[in-house]
Amino acid sequence: MSAAAPPSPAVTSPQVDLHKRKAIRKAIGAGSIGNFIEQFDYGLYGYMAPIMAPAFFPSGNRTAAVLGTYAIIAVACLFRPLGGTLVGRWGDRVGRKKTLLWTIVAMGVATALIAVLPTYQQIGIGAPVLLLLLRVAQGAVSGGEYVGAVAFIVEWAEPNRRGYYTSYASNSCFVGTLAGAGVAALTSWAFEGAALDSYGWRLPFLLAIPLSLVGIVLRRHIEETPEFVRATAEGTDVVKSPIREALRSQWRPILVFCGISIMLAILSYTWVTFYPQYLTDTLGLPRWMGLASNAISIAVLIPFLPLAGMLSDRIGRKPMLITGAVACIVLVPLAFWVGEHGTFGAAVASQLIYIVPEFFLTGIVTVCVAELFATRTRFSAGAIAYNSSFSIFMGITPFVATLLVSTFDTIYAVWVYLAVAAVLALVVVSTFMKETYRSQLGDDKFAR
Repeated sequence: MSAAAPPSPAVTSPQVDLHKRKAIRKAIGAGSIGNFIEQFDYGLYGYMAPIMAPAFFPSGNRTAAVLGTYAIIAVACLFRPLGGTLVGRWGDRVGRKKTLLWTIVAMGVATALIAVLPTYQQIGIGAPVLLLLLRVAQGAVSGGEYVGAVAFIVEWAEPNRRGYYTSYASNSCFVGTLAGAGVAALTSWAFEGAALDSYGWRLPFLLAIPLSLVGIVLRRHIEETPEFVRATAEGTDVVKSPIREALRSQWRPILVFCGISIMLAILSYTWVTFYPQYLTDTLGLPRWMGLASNAISIAVLIPFLPLAGMLSDRIGRKPMLITGAVACIVLVPLAFWVGEHGTFGAAVASQLIYIVPEFFLTGIVTVCVAELFATRTRFSAGAIAYNSSFSIFMGITPFVATLLVSTFDTIYAVWVYLAVAAVLALVVVSTFMKETYRSQLGDDKFAR
């Protein structure tokens, strides 16, 4: 691994520093808005799934209908590797900015169209099929959006603050999820009974339209990343087939990222999509309490993520990942035990315990999706790695968690599912991962 380049001896004027900082802030905003929209949609869909289920599946078996709604997320996420790989290829060929401008338009349209879908009672099996097609389209585009946004921010960031700046990309995901939870809770409160079931659940999905317009404005007024401009100008890091090159030369970091990110996918999406429903359906809390307790824990985590990024910039990515994996194994069963007391206070306390491993993992896995790969294939290799692991397990986890609890009649079966992934991550990080927090972005960290 190459050492970080020493700072230039040239004197930099305050005006240049101010311009650079302003550009970085704009890059963070432009990169993060797409993550916000993606997670707003995902969080909203996850929280609304029990309400939406009767509209798209036959009535009579509520559990089967909810499982069907979650299964659509899982199936759609299986298409993310293909979509993400194609988007990644464009990102490495034509640039980060142009690609991300297109993805935010596609995501907004796909999300908004969910609001106008016909129901199962109206067109039968065509209703869930149309919902699946929209989720597939949204998932395919989102498969490249997140990786591209992270690469965009990392390539703009100062070398010794990449973890800190990238933490805002992670934060945008949680803010989006929190917004989805808040809108779902507000919708559940504002509409009751038949009104909620017939049209009330549809209205939040229309918010994707104004959100996408904001994203378009932000991304149109930001320059291409200096790192991509450098690679393009020199011509040495631009390849004709970035997907083939990524699979040929970056397969080791791809496997490393897969090994560490599965753990975070299971941890996060058990928490933000499955657990609020578990609190309601299994432990008997009112729906608003399940959503509110989840929203409180997300709100507590958000201001801590930049601190986690700063800490990883000082001590490295590997210590953070190892600590997070151990916390998954030790603290998650404690969180579940506290939550089983069945009160609102217990629900909040359980999730405050749960966010400890999130603190050590979320932003660090995020920055690794850019740092592990060389510039010439960063978008493509990152998309392959992210969507072959995180996206798939993100999609199937609510379904698998619901199925595990239904089968074994205990939430600790979900903990075993997470613990297996955490042990895998410990082995991968300890044995195969090379530290990246001091490396230059253009380096191939796994070159022989």
